Amino acid sequence: MPAVVSLKDVTLKQDRKTVLKDVHLNVEEGDFVYLIGKTGSGKSSLLKALYADLTLSKGAGSITGFDLEKLKNRQIPHLRRQIGVVFQDFKLLPDRNVLKNLYFVLKATGWKGEKIIRERITHVLDLVGMVDSAHKLPNTLSGGEQQRIAIARALLNNPKIIIADEPTGNLDPITSLEVMELLQKINAKGTTILMATHDFNMIVKYPSKTYKCEKGVLTEVIPKRTR
Repeated sequence: MPAVVSLKDVTLKQDRKTVLKDVHLNVEEGDFVYLIGKTGSGKSSLLKALYADLTLSKGAGSITGFDLEKLKNRQIPHLRRQIGVVFQDFKLLPDRNVLKNLYFVLKATGWKGEKIIRERITHVLDLVGMVDSAHKLPNTLSGGEQQRIAIARALLNNPKIIIADEPTGNLDPITSLEVMELLQKINAKGTTILMATHDFNMIVKYPSKTYKCEKGVLTEVIPKRTR
């Protein structure tokens, strides 16, 4: 079975400046993979390349079967339907309630039939424990609740992979643990997760395959063996 994410000898540039070079990354179906590194080390650039917001300057790459080198603009919406993206700052639409936030995404990605749409929204809200908040506006929710809604939004199209860019970055330690427990639960059900983070406590508590961006290079972090 082909990898969900495959990057080979990839170079990424932002504003003509090389951010990462010679990147090799393989994420298999069902993996939970961490991406660590300091601010500006290239983590977000790498994630942007995977959801087609940044083109590869060199090398070969694919995600969920889409060739990132040969990707046409008209294919990008189809690619993004197979990817759920979770951001640090939630990116919920502030002028509409939770239900309408999720409704907007489903209509924009081609879902039809009010009954089917309502059932899907209820299903993902149930998965993240937020059914009772369907009619609330985002600004009436806590940061942790907003992130749960953002994760529900990422799950709407039953993605093959969730790309999470610092999903606990704006949350307090207890709420961060709750969000991580939720991501672990989603991963246990088979969804692949690639998560950028600077929270090393999470990696210690929930150890998994880890890659580090540093000095323009991506390397796998091999855990030190304890005696």
